[in-house]
Amino acid sequence: MTRLLQELIRLDTVNPPGNETSAAELLRDYLAESGVESELFAKVPDRANLVARLPGSGGGPSLLLLSHTDTVVADAAEWQVDPWSGELRDEEIWGRGALDMKGQVAASAVAIASLAREGFRPAGDLVFAACADEEVGQGFGLPWLCEQHPDAVRTDYALNEGAGERMELFGRPFYLCSSAEKMSSPFRLRVHGRAGHASVPGIADNALVKAAPLIERLAAYRPELQLGPETDAMIRAVAGRPLEAAEALELAREADEAAAELLEPLLSLTLSPTMISASQRRNVIPHVCEVVVDCRLLPGQTQAEVEPVLREVLGEGDYDFEWIEGRGGTRSQLGGPLWDAVESFVVQIEPEASVLPVSVAGFTDSHWLRDAFGTVAYGFFPTKAMDPQVAARLIHSADERIAVDDLELAVQCFRHAAVEVAGGR
Repeated sequence: MTRLLQELIRLDTVNPPGNETSAAELLRDYLAESGVESELFAKVPDRANLVARLPGSGGGPSLLLLSHTDTVVADAAEWQVDPWSGELRDEEIWGRGALDMKGQVAASAVAIASLAREGFRPAGDLVFAACADEEVGQGFGLPWLCEQHPDAVRTDYALNEGAGERMELFGRPFYLCSSAEKMSSPFRLRVHGRAGHASVPGIADNALVKAAPLIERLAAYRPELQLGPETDAMIRAVAGRPLEAAEALELAREADEAAAELLEPLLSLTLSPTMISASQRRNVIPHVCEVVVDCRLLPGQTQAEVEPVLREVLGEGDYDFEWIEGRGGTRSQLGGPLWDAVESFVVQIEPEASVLPVSVAGFTDSHWLRDAFGTVAYGFFPTKAMDPQVAARLIHSADERIAVDDLELAVQCFRHAAVEVAGGR
């Protein structure tokens, strides 16, 4: 598994441009050594998705081990090692994608390959998909597969990225399992003014200056706190009793910083102004200023219900409001064979620990499966060797790395889930 991850890291699949076909071909060759058949699906030649399958004998639920092979960019000047070296140092594998998410790609591949070598025959299909284009989402990866090759990835259950870290909250161990995700709903404000020469500001109407109070209003806004099924179950598990959202957040802030960081963004929509553009010349007062706001809605919230609230927060003004996209915002119900498999695995590795349902503050490819097929999809890649707060700061950052022990743990987990969910012998 260590060798496979090193080989994956050494393939530069930064998106854009992606070039994920190189990773798909590597995985195809690796799986073939264990007798696992796989197929490459590509919208364009350089952006291939791999789908491998152990066919079921019939009568059992199907399980998909979902992952993606593209990564974000890395600036080698900021790293202690070459970001594409796959260097093994102090029982950790270093390189871009080690955590997000070539580590899970490798663990999934090793899990299905090792089961095949042992002669495992599932009752339902066991599928492994290593997809392109998750980081940017230009239509080369899972959404394209769901639309153009639905039978390749249609399953009853799926395990993906999104959670799995071990955390101690209020002195008790928990493993997080994501069953929902917020909707990415960025919007654009286009503020209007009147251009003029910067040396005579009084004859112009500066759109950049007019944008400032709008940004301040968004920053000052405190949305209403709400509990969804995931956050309610999470609070009950940690606190031992039901709490109102505000009460739970206050308790977390007082008693456990990690719990507060985890809980706060899951109780409401979030607003983060992140981009602004106005004049392209220093001496020209801008007649228009565009502000892009990263907005994340709770699972189940819609843009239609939130927009009037945001317009009220912004107030009157000479601006246009435009949603840029709406992606994610789905959930899977708690319970059932996959949830039971996650819980039984945690009992095996740490009997005193519990599984904690959470919603992902961002979004993953899981929402494509939920929307297209009604797949019950959870995010669970168990980790216990690396501190979760350290890992969170390494994703998309310099010196990304993963502990070998955590990779081994993930292989055990995926093998366990395959047997428990897909059945067979």
